[in-house]
Amino acid sequence: MTTRTITRVVTAQPATDGAGVKINRNAGFDGELRMDPFLMLDEIRSESKDDFIAGFPAHPHRGFETVTYMREGRFSHRDSMGNSGAISGGGAQWMTAGSGVIHSEMPAAGADRMHGFQFWLNLPASEKMMPPAYRDIQAEEIGELHHQDARIRLIAGDLTLGETAHTGVVSGKTTRALIADVTLPTGNAGIGYAPELSSQFYLYRGTVNVAQTTVRAGQLAYLSHGEQLELSEADNAGLLLFGGLPLAEPVVHYGPFVMNTREQIEQALQDYRDGVLVQS
Repeated sequence: MTTRTITRVVTAQPATDGAGVKINRNAGFDGELRMDPFLMLDEIRSESKDDFIAGFPAHPHRGFETVTYMREGRFSHRDSMGNSGAISGGGAQWMTAGSGVIHSEMPAAGADRMHGFQFWLNLPASEKMMPPAYRDIQAEEIGELHHQDARIRLIAGDLTLGETAHTGVVSGKTTRALIADVTLPTGNAGIGYAPELSSQFYLYRGTVNVAQTTVRAGQLAYLSHGEQLELSEADNAGLLLFGGLPLAEPVVHYGPFVMNTREQIEQALQDYRDGVLVQS
């Protein structure tokens, strides 16, 4: 069985987004930091409500999916499709922007602390203009798997733990998206998944080793291909493992739009200005 090794480690960069929300950002749209099929991972983490309380007021998207996962705190969603929902610690929201959607994401009133993540997951060219969709996933739907010294919450995709295969709440995506929250207080854990998937993990707490490389909190580790990820020598480790089937398509990104060509971006901007980005 081939094991995955770390090919690169980068540190998340502080940034702001929305109405001034402080985040730690891992951007991988292109070049050596590309995370195909994922585009970006933001972490919101603060014990001061001033860092996040203004939230993300209504804004547009086209051409990709957003996945929000909360570990602590509570976020509410509203969109132009008429959907609304709220998730708290352990819950997730999956929104397919497709041809166009306008949505807002706001923290609950009175929230004193927040720890959550948002992924941007690319759509293949054939699906970029698909109808938008939304789903919220409560914590109890995800559940928790136990394997060796690890506790694993499998949000999307397929994993093999020992001899047992597991499928997450979300499956069947063209990108074969994999998202799992792995907590490993001490010790070791071996996690198997399809060798053709590209993958990374973001360590949000503690330290962990992979093939004699140590990763620390706030770092993103890019992984080689292989059948098994071996985590070892954990010290209060918490990480988000994510990946998928690379699309290997051109990515043109401008603000809230991700398409394949500059002309498609210009059309998205024009549609938004004309009020036709969202179809009723």
